[in-house]
Amino acid sequence: MHSNLNEFFSKENSISRKSAETIVNNTLFKCDDGELFLESTVSESLLLDDGKIKNTSYDSSKGYGLRSVNNDVTTYSHSNELTEESLKQSAKIIIDANKNYSGKINLGPKKNNKYLYTDVNPIEAKNFSEKIELLNKIDKYLRNKSPYVKQVSSSIFSEYQQIEIIRPDNQSYSDKRPLVRFNVSVVALESIAAPAGEMKVVLGPGWPGILLHEAIGHGLEGDFNRKKTSAFSNLMGQKIADEQVTVVDDGTIENRRGSITIDDEGTPTNKTVLIEKGILKNYIQDRLNARLMNVQPTGNGRRESFEHMPMPRMTNTYMLSGKYHPDEIIKSVDNGIYAVAFGGGQVDITNGKFVFSCTEAYEIKNGKIQRPLKGATLIGNGPDVLTKVKMVGNDMELDAGVGTCGKNGQWVPVGVGQPTILIDGITVGGTQN
Repeated sequence: MHSNLNEFFSKENSISRKSAETIVNNTLFKCDDGELFLESTVSESLLLDDGKIKNTSYDSSKGYGLRSVNNDVTTYSHSNELTEESLKQSAKIIIDANKNYSGKINLGPKKNNKYLYTDVNPIEAKNFSEKIELLNKIDKYLRNKSPYVKQVSSSIFSEYQQIEIIRPDNQSYSDKRPLVRFNVSVVALESIAAPAGEMKVVLGPGWPGILLHEAIGHGLEGDFNRKKTSAFSNLMGQKIADEQVTVVDDGTIENRRGSITIDDEGTPTNKTVLIEKGILKNYIQDRLNARLMNVQPTGNGRRESFEHMPMPRMTNTYMLSGKYHPDEIIKSVDNGIYAVAFGGGQVDITNGKFVFSCTEAYEIKNGKIQRPLKGATLIGNGPDVLTKVKMVGNDMELDAGVGTCGKNGQWVPVGVGQPTILIDGITVGGTQN
């Protein structure tokens, strides 16, 4: 694990490490859990649209969040003023809220020395002119590639986050997290209106795993299941999917967008089997929900920034490969659609119902991929879809590294993935007469 990030304890911030540790100990020693979360983040974004720079920005933030956890009650105070006086004010809020509670602090997680990514600040890796030149080269290349290209948009978003976690059991954890997201959007296809009705749907490998993430993954997060508001509550150990389906949440993959060396509570990230051969095996857990459900945390306690409390969140969630060649799957479909990419969608966690719009899809006729479709949406139920998986391909891919997940107003980077899969019956919303 990285050495402590002394930039949090400097003359500029007018707080010493010893003072911070003393305040944390005096504030949280009678609580069940809690920590001081310190964060410093810088970010930069550049957007080139139709050959013109439309937007550039640079942001920086620094602050802390002090949290206490007693039973299932959380008290949280945060500030972007990193001073001893500010931290003492937050401590008073925590102490006053918990004055009638006397617990025993749970031990912090064991440390993990495995590091999943470089600690180079990506914003400093290239200068501003080099980044603009790269975006212009991509724009020119794509426009010269095909006369059918109507619009090109490309962007670079870079971020460098440094965190430190100080606990009342005299443990501390630190991490440095570089992140780059590179997007290219091209409008070039001529398409026909999508058909409507229930039909066979083949989901392509990689990014279509976003449907798995939204329609199923969120329903397997610990907080929803502890409160019994998920469609998967009370189903542990039961068959919830076809036996070809094995799904994992894996934050340990090196250099992946959704990977984290430690979560935002200090727990080392994990590879957690959620569904194994159709059987529900685990939920995704942070410390609070794991303790109340009498299981181990899985390293999925994540927060958007120091202004937010951690909660169970996915990292890289994907379905493992099966035995079928993707061509074999396509050939098995007489009439259906092949969905390659998705845009926006909505999911109801309580019952698993979802609606997703396809940004790239094709018709399948007589076992062959045919014309591109426009206006296709998939409408279904996550638990129901799992039972309708008929063929799982041997071509599992992770997405290209662009995923961002929202929950309770917080956004964190994630990864998704899957092989080509055949679902025997999803309602397709289309515009074809």
